[in-house]
Amino acid sequence: MNCLKHIGLVGPLPPPYGGMANQTRQLAELLRNEGLVVSSVQTNSAYRPLWVAQVPVIRAFFRLVPYLLALWKLTGRSQIIHLMANSGWSWHLFAVPAIWIGKLRNTPVIINYRGGEAATFLAGSPQIIKLSMSRASALIVPSDFLKAVFARFDIRAEVVPNIVDVARFNNPTPHRDKRRKLLVARNLEPIYDNESAIRAFLFVHRKYPDATLTIAGSGPLAESLRTLAKTLGLADKIQFSGRLDRDAMAQAYREADIAINPSLVDNMPNSILEAMASGIPVVSTNVGGVPFIVHDQDTALLVPPKSPDAMADAILRLMDDAALSERLINNGLAEVQKYTWQRVWPMLATVYGEHARQLTA
Repeated sequence: MNCLKHIGLVGPLPPPYGGMANQTRQLAELLRNEGLVVSSVQTNSAYRPLWVAQVPVIRAFFRLVPYLLALWKLTGRSQIIHLMANSGWSWHLFAVPAIWIGKLRNTPVIINYRGGEAATFLAGSPQIIKLSMSRASALIVPSDFLKAVFARFDIRAEVVPNIVDVARFNNPTPHRDKRRKLLVARNLEPIYDNESAIRAFLFVHRKYPDATLTIAGSGPLAESLRTLAKTLGLADKIQFSGRLDRDAMAQAYREADIAINPSLVDNMPNSILEAMASGIPVVSTNVGGVPFIVHDQDTALLVPPKSPDAMADAILRLMDDAALSERLINNGLAEVQKYTWQRVWPMLATVYGEHARQLTA
């Protein structure tokens, strides 16, 4: 590690704010704090000129060509490429070129795969995906759940967990007399099933009319979810705050009493880790990698997906059982220490040290 000086980081950056974009920016900051030079190539940069975004074929050309040129330069001056990767078209358009250009320029590429839909993605075209992955120096994933998924396709992965900024996500007064403010911090997309959270809130509101729900996210289902809230008579009790930056998100956690994760597909949702760091009890669906990071009745309450009744029952338990809420809070605060930079950096540094290109005089 002593000879490692320059890292190339490829991935999305905020805005817009989201899990992977926030993790990419946070990683760059933390690596620089370790004294490393970090050069970035952004995979979600804005179209220039802006009108190009409205023209489907041309916009791909205007984004891809500058991206490839930037990758060529980055791989030439970096000792290692840290590639933030996901499923679907994002993989083919952004991850694959980075892997092959790195191979061409003899620059090691570490794939940091983070998608919760890995099994479906790999099953779709395993040989093509494995061909590109085999050209990378290493594959790291944030959870044992994803490690097991890749193992089913004979792809070796190492676990390097997500990082939680406990200096930002914290709460000096997490213990409260009553818990009525609910928070969902997921985007308004089908896989996150905010509809079930809203329907669960209907049951909660019937028992506690002073309860409120904030949904912090954006996406294509915004209008339909607002319509649902209005149809259920909850429009004045549900706040759609839009996607928040990390400081505003940290404040939203501090003001909330219970965090809800209603997703249908997940890997290692940072929203759960941030909620625990903020001293908030969590109700989550038991999908994907979620049971790998929290345990039912110990660090969270887990319920089946698409089950508003079960979700409402779990929320009401936390509202009515102060001892249960306190136990989840205290255990969550202890558990989240596994995801601090102090714990994660030595793992990541070991991966870098094993694969980084040595500097030449």
